[in-house]
Amino acid sequence: MKKKIALIGAEGQMGKWFSKYFVEKGFEVIGYDSEREIADKSVIKAKSLVGAILNADFVILCTPTKRTPEIIRLIAKEMKRNSYLIDISSLKLKAISSLSKIPEKVNPICIHPMFGPGIKKLKGHNIISIPIRDAKKEMIVAKSLFGEANFVTIDATEHDKKIALILGMPHLINLAFGNILAKDDKLSLTEKMSGTTFKAQKILTESIMTESPELIETLISNPEIRKFAEEFWKDIGRMLTLIQENKSEEIIKYIISTKERLAKNVDLEQSYKKLITMINAVEK
Repeated sequence: MKKKIALIGAEGQMGKWFSKYFVEKGFEVIGYDSEREIADKSVIKAKSLVGAILNADFVILCTPTKRTPEIIRLIAKEMKRNSYLIDISSLKLKAISSLSKIPEKVNPICIHPMFGPGIKKLKGHNIISIPIRDAKKEMIVAKSLFGEANFVTIDATEHDKKIALILGMPHLINLAFGNILAKDDKLSLTEKMSGTTFKAQKILTESIMTESPELIETLISNPEIRKFAEEFWKDIGRMLTLIQENKSEEIIKYIISTKERLAKNVDLEQSYKKLITMINAVEK
């Protein structure tokens, strides 16, 4: 008998990815989306939120991060005994608070898939696991669903701190850079003149702008981003002041110091080779 998995927010980008993934895995997939009509004919369309989850063995919340705690409270008590409620939201402190309070009959699973809906295969991609009640059991279940992924376990507080750097800062920086690009009334000329660095940065910026505004806002509103953003802003200001004062030696010292500290943990030459490989692949 097929296991039943309900996807709340099934017509969103990640909802569509999970729908395809679990259909291919042989699950009976039930979808519910309050904002969009579900187009996938292989997904059973639920007429209501509660109707979607009543008989499901697993429920995955592909919902906006800010709405997730409320949805957890709404559906947990209606879920069947020994079912699993799976949160995949981008920030965890509030979600954890709600998941820790759900009825004992329901098992919480808290994960953060570190990939977007564009991936074709799960193998090699990371999933972060945040323990709620029984870390060992929760990991076993998560791996049974996403066996090809690489798993990293971390608590909710540390998760949000790391996500501020991993996702928050890149989104913040590229949002601002995207705004600059949008104001360039001769962008086609800029592109004709550009080299490897600009091409790579432009691709990253444009790909980030395909994400939902709500997700981007959530990531850059992470309270943990403030210290990184303030340090970034401080360094930008410092560089501009040094440039204005023509203090080339101070700027070079800053560059060398940054390079030396970074090189302790990464192979910079190898990173450059990867950049060239990436751009060459794109331009084929």
